[in-house]
Amino acid sequence: MCADKKSSNGVFSTSPVSAIATSVEIIPKLSASQLVVKRIMDITVSVLSLPFFAVATIILIPLISFDSPGPVFYKQTRIGKNGRTFSLYKFRSMYIDADQRLHDVSHLNEAEGPVFKIRKDPRVTRVGYWLRRSSIDELPQILNVLLGNMSLVGPRPPLPREVEKYTKYQWGRLAVKPGITCLWQIEGRSNLSFERWVELDLEYIRRQSLLLDLSIILRTIPAVLRGNGAW
Repeated sequence: MCADKKSSNGVFSTSPVSAIATSVEIIPKLSASQLVVKRIMDITVSVLSLPFFAVATIILIPLISFDSPGPVFYKQTRIGKNGRTFSLYKFRSMYIDADQRLHDVSHLNEAEGPVFKIRKDPRVTRVGYWLRRSSIDELPQILNVLLGNMSLVGPRPPLPREVEKYTKYQWGRLAVKPGITCLWQIEGRSNLSFERWVELDLEYIRRQSLLLDLSIILRTIPAVLRGNGAW
């Protein structure tokens, strides 16, 4: 993973925050009361999910540990709203040396743009394939939601190395708090091109509303069960 480039206030150093702010001014934004309701919804759903998270953790501790050495949880630096960095949590689905081996598999990249995706990544463990296919590896991100650096619904938070290659247009997807699910998640996930991914994120930002959030959450359930594009 590339080293973080952030200032003392936790903002990614290459982030054109002023450009994001300008783009936000022309985008319909949630009112203060709507933001409060969105936050209450985030906290409520996350708290209700904690028992399932606890049971999943108990089950996955031996599965992940016996499958490959290393911690059960994986912490990774991501870029959030307006270029702010934060630590994102996942169940570990790769071998512990996966970041160091990125260069060795970079030529296998099947995605367009600044993102890196491989359908059969050799760095993914046997249990990890199942975790990714079922999206259970993302479950610990309810902790990020409770901490306030993510929401249930919003653009997926990118890696620093991806943001380094963003165009000014692509930086627009960082105008709102990142989320666990979004339009991209329910429309095909990794089967979509990066450009389409950005278009869907900007569409969400332009159309953002509590009803849209609720619709995306409800549509995420069958999308996860189908596993379409989960790789």
